[in-house]
Amino acid sequence: MGWGSLLSTVLGAAIGVLSTLAADRARAKRSREDSDQNIRRELYADYLAALARTRNHLRLAARSRDTPLEDRARKAMEAFQEGNAYELRYQVALVAPATVVDASTTAFRALRDLRDLIEDGATHTERNYLELRDH
Repeated sequence: MGWGSLLSTVLGAAIGVLSTLAADRARAKRSREDSDQNIRRELYADYLAALARTRNHLRLAARSRDTPLEDRARKAMEAFQEGNAYELRYQVALVAPATVVDASTTAFRALRDLRDLIEDGATHTERNYLELRDH
């Protein structure tokens, strides 16, 4: 076997190894990106569920017309504490793109404003409650 033949064999082996390494690296990157996307998707779903829970508890507090104002205000405050939206909102802010963070913050603030309105005595039939709820 001559030097040319040996060089061709070594070069062929090197190309094979390098292409395998490149393919493995691309596969690992794709796997990491898929994992990151799944984590974000799960977090977004959890955050939306927390917002829905919070909104539902706020709705129940606003519908309790016969309940004293102090109890309705307490229920509205508990809706935020039990809904878990605060914690998840900060997690979203850490991993989401700016457009998602902006939308999640807007939704959160709308619910917080609704909570404040209920704490001030609004019920589910009042115009200001209905406008803010629809917002």
